[in-house]
Amino acid sequence: MDEPKKPRKSYISFWLIALAVFILLQMFVFPRIFSQQVTQVSYDTFISMTEQRQIDQVEIESDQITFTDTDGNLYCTGVLDDPTLIERLYNAGAEFQSEIESDSTNPLLYILISYVLPIVLMVLIFRFFSKKMAERMGSGSGSMAFGMGKSNAKVYVKSTVGIRFDDVAGEEEAKELLTEIVDYLHKPERYKEIGASVPKGALLVGPPGTGKTLLAKAVAGEANVPFFSISGSEFVEMFVGMGAAKMRDLFKQANEKAPCIVFIDEIDTIGKKRDAGQFGGGNDEREQTLNQLLTEMDGFDGSKGVVILAATNRPESLDPALLRPGRFDRRIPVDLPDLQGRIDILKVHAKKIKLAGNVDFAAVARTASGASGADLANIINEAALRAVRMGRSTATQEDLMESVETVIAGYQKKNRVLSNKEKLTVSYHEVGHALVAALQSQSAPVQKITIIPRTSGALGYTMQVEEDEHFLLTKTELENKIATLTGGRAAEELIFHEITTGASNDIEQATKLARSMVGRFGMSEEFGMVAMESMQNQYLGGDANLTCSMETQTKIDKKVAEIIHTQYNRAMALLKTHTAKLHEIAKYLYENETITGEEFMQILNRPQIAQQPTA
Repeated sequence: MDEPKKPRKSYISFWLIALAVFILLQMFVFPRIFSQQVTQVSYDTFISMTEQRQIDQVEIESDQITFTDTDGNLYCTGVLDDPTLIERLYNAGAEFQSEIESDSTNPLLYILISYVLPIVLMVLIFRFFSKKMAERMGSGSGSMAFGMGKSNAKVYVKSTVGIRFDDVAGEEEAKELLTEIVDYLHKPERYKEIGASVPKGALLVGPPGTGKTLLAKAVAGEANVPFFSISGSEFVEMFVGMGAAKMRDLFKQANEKAPCIVFIDEIDTIGKKRDAGQFGGGNDEREQTLNQLLTEMDGFDGSKGVVILAATNRPESLDPALLRPGRFDRRIPVDLPDLQGRIDILKVHAKKIKLAGNVDFAAVARTASGASGADLANIINEAALRAVRMGRSTATQEDLMESVETVIAGYQKKNRVLSNKEKLTVSYHEVGHALVAALQSQSAPVQKITIIPRTSGALGYTMQVEEDEHFLLTKTELENKIATLTGGRAAEELIFHEITTGASNDIEQATKLARSMVGRFGMSEEFGMVAMESMQNQYLGGDANLTCSMETQTKIDKKVAEIIHTQYNRAMALLKTHTAKLHEIAKYLYENETITGEEFMQILNRPQIAQQPTA
């Protein structure tokens, strides 16, 4: 669709004002700034200085006489009828001249040379440098001054993208949905024959690091078409209208290079819901950019093969007008990978490094439950870095497992040395978690226990790894999780009859689980199947907001405290029953600092009872 040409603005008034200002400066300001200071003297002083031969140069005008002394000072005096003045100046040795009448000089030519010509030269120089600067900043003929209306989208030419669907692992459903778009760009006649049209836009939603941008590049690579990439934040400008101008320029370039793919990352920056009923309360620049995007998506012809892809972590914040059919027709979830997906992602990134022959990707994937594609890529890289630090030429299984802990809990903090008492307290705390988990049914097996401090702030941690993928949790499993979380604090109180600040993160997680059981999952008899809190930003950690009265909130708080207290007592009872094993395992952990899940189970299952360690 041809865009109507805008009438060019007239700059005559601007140049007239500039000319007037320049003339005023030339007449009144510049002469005062650059002229030499003149001293007014009487005619007899002039005669006296002439007789004393103190005069250097003299200029006789029709209404005054201007002269300089031997020191270069400038003077002026009035003109009198003095026939002997010329002879007197000659005898004094002064240089003198008389004013030449300029009646024959053309006034128009004088004005043109003195005023108009300098302004024309200034204008030409200004326009020359403006044009050069605009060219260097990428501004076309239709762009605003200095390229301010240019979209600045990164264009990946089809021959240099180099990313295919084979380079993206763990997102098979998303690739399947995007394959149809690729097929349309390859063979549009098949769809036109039956009357079908490809979706104008596809919205990729999911947590950070799951590969949304990589999927968009893979679509362009598979389709072998140009790929425009731009972030939503690049449309947000200080001046109102700049974002909309960039949006127009982006779609203009896309139409010129069709078929192509336009990818807008973090579209929630410009696509947020517009405020209703707020006078002057919205962001005019952002709303104008959004309105321009809506207009462009309605205006361009989808049959040309221009496909709009966008990515966001906050789909619930987008404006409904952006999500209606005809704009972003297809919503493609890009979730965290499952077990098989994590294995496939690890294999893809492992191609870039040298690995030992006995690497078990399944074990690493089970340990890295909940990791995104970016996390898994970081795990592989950390394993390679650790292998170099250890002086090996290949990364081993130990490097991969340690890199999982590095990504989850941080690096080992070697400069933090715990006192013997603190080290013993942390040992009992972590063994309390592990022992409560192992003594319960339907709990994840313990993989590792360590009391080595980490850069994340943890003085130690207990790692549990599920044997299989779980997408549903029963009430019993949630209660077991809460009991396991309270096991550390219970061990401290049981052994030392004192509690510490080390359980702060455990308390936070236990409270969050108990509140979800009551408010979201309907697992309390008092409230039943009633939702009293809503989940927001599910892809960014999930913020829960209560949607009930203050009285109900008070009852929820009491119920949450009751659930945690019940599970705490349960954990305490388990530890009291197995106090001897608590001492035995804590002593072993205190001495070795790290024990594996196999070692933990061996000590737990053998009948030997060790003595209580001392600080």
